[in-house]
Amino acid sequence: MRRLRVVLLNWRDLHHPEAGGAEKYLVTVAEGLAARGHEVVFRTASYPGSLPDEVVEGVRYIRQGGHYSIYGRALLGTLLRHDRADVIVDVQNGVPYLSPLATRTPVVNLVHHVHREQWPMVFGPRTARFGWWLESSLAPRVYRGTSYVTVSDSTRRELLELGVDPERVTIIHNGTDAVADEDAERSAEPRLVVLGRLVPQKRVEIALDAVAALRGRVPKLHVDLVGSGWWEPHLRERVEILGIEDAVTFHGHVSEAEKHRLLARAWVHAMPSLKEGWGLVVVEAGVHGTPTVAFRGAGGPADSVRDGETGILVEDTDGEPDVAAYTEALASLLTDGDRRVRMSHAARGWVSRFRWEDCVDAWERVLLREAGR
Repeated sequence: MRRLRVVLLNWRDLHHPEAGGAEKYLVTVAEGLAARGHEVVFRTASYPGSLPDEVVEGVRYIRQGGHYSIYGRALLGTLLRHDRADVIVDVQNGVPYLSPLATRTPVVNLVHHVHREQWPMVFGPRTARFGWWLESSLAPRVYRGTSYVTVSDSTRRELLELGVDPERVTIIHNGTDAVADEDAERSAEPRLVVLGRLVPQKRVEIALDAVAALRGRVPKLHVDLVGSGWWEPHLRERVEILGIEDAVTFHGHVSEAEKHRLLARAWVHAMPSLKEGWGLVVVEAGVHGTPTVAFRGAGGPADSVRDGETGILVEDTDGEPDVAAYTEALASLLTDGDRRVRMSHAARGWVSRFRWEDCVDAWERVLLREAGR
């Protein structure tokens, strides 16, 4: 089999302070490809304490530029001077690299999800309009001759709405390498877990409001917030306003082992996020038999959660999150042990089909195909 030289362009690697599930996905693919003998270069942004050039698990990381300057540095450093790559994976996290404009090397555009709803939540009106124009208008034109990979049917549908050729889109789901610890004990008291970056679009406030509303109906209810981010001070302020300091634990960034211990301990995984490409933590929670409550309108969770079987999907109301309905969905699982146990067994069975090895297999096929064009 042909050995490829693959260049990955992504704004973060897994050790970046703001890394999340998208970075876990790409790094796992990168390491899987390297283990199969492919040469993999991961160009990404620098961050405090990072090395500008290092090799980890067979993957070479080149870190240059910051949150925004990484795009220009990647184009100048990789695309204009290193055309000997067999294929480039250009990860479009809202902002595209526009790599087809600077190279004739085959490009695969990886899109986890479309950011339509996120632009106005994170940025001001002008920046939001410009960002959405980049993503919805300019990018589809620039990448019209390239192949796309996405992680869910929901994102594929949104890409088609933007004019992407359906024949050019391949779905490659997330996997998991976690194994349930049969000796892990579920918390004796009702416990929710929210896992992810602490940023506005994750809408952690909805989970906090639910905890405040349910304390009378669900005695000793507690929520574990796992993750870090610049929105944390706002969330801490919200906790104080709600008067639920004793019911919330901010864990910050934790080890993989601690993350899975907290997922296994929880009764329910709450994912009130505005948008997810797939929702890797849905699968990770499912390994431990912890069902998820998410919003159907969030995209990926509509694919990773089997509504009524492995978790609950809550409908939005007139395009806005129905916080009351979300609270009731959490309550229905927290107070109905039999239903929770049924969903726990179903979640374990459902997520067992998603394996990282299959994900790497699929990526290898796509890259070999594109490099051969």
